[in-house]
Amino acid sequence: MRKRLGMITPSSNSVLEPVTSAMLHGVADVTAHFSRFRVTEIALDAAALSQFDASVMLPAADLLTDAKVDAIAWNGTSASWLGIGRDRSLCEAITARAGVPATTSTLACIDAARSLGAKRVGLVSPYTDDVQRRIADVWAEEGIAPHAERHLGLRDNFSFGEVAPTTIADMIRAVAAEGADAIVILCTNLDAAALAASLERELDVAVLDSVAVTLWRTLGLACCDIRALAGWGRIFQTSAAIK
Repeated sequence: MRKRLGMITPSSNSVLEPVTSAMLHGVADVTAHFSRFRVTEIALDAAALSQFDASVMLPAADLLTDAKVDAIAWNGTSASWLGIGRDRSLCEAITARAGVPATTSTLACIDAARSLGAKRVGLVSPYTDDVQRRIADVWAEEGIAPHAERHLGLRDNFSFGEVAPTTIADMIRAVAAEGADAIVILCTNLDAAALAASLERELDVAVLDSVAVTLWRTLGLACCDIRALAGWGRIFQTSAAIK
């Protein structure tokens, strides 16, 4: 039976849709469907934070229900600086309205780190200093204090998608050199999914790209077989059926 995955997408994100589609190419009977709402910058001022109000996110989820999707993901990492409770409440609201299970990129990344038993999580992002500090605090509240980190100091969301994969790979190598046993690329607009498997072999650490991990978790919620994606990294050899 065909499975449809619904993805709520930041409007200025140019990475997650083509990457998700590429990952699902050749996977029988699973398709991804996208619904956008406006997000243009990542910062801690009131205007930037208000972009992620549930009142503008839930209508995007409502539109996905017209496609009769089997699970919905907020394919963004905003709860990493807004607080994990925001995503848990959002998922509850989506499920109440749509009648299907829901997740988010932040929740998926936390699930993945825990599933792999990671003790020293490295964090790679494009964000500014203050956003990165806030993320460290929020993740620490979940028992995952970043062991090492690198970030680019960028604010404009579109610019994240223009970062060269070689730059991202260098950041991952730098964090791995500080002893991380799993590295999270925390942004669904960084083009890193295709780097994961080769860098895992090179560095012998788990590399958890936000787009890939969101797909991993959403496939699990929709009761799909993830084994066809094993070539995209270690996480696809780990059960996504987390309760």
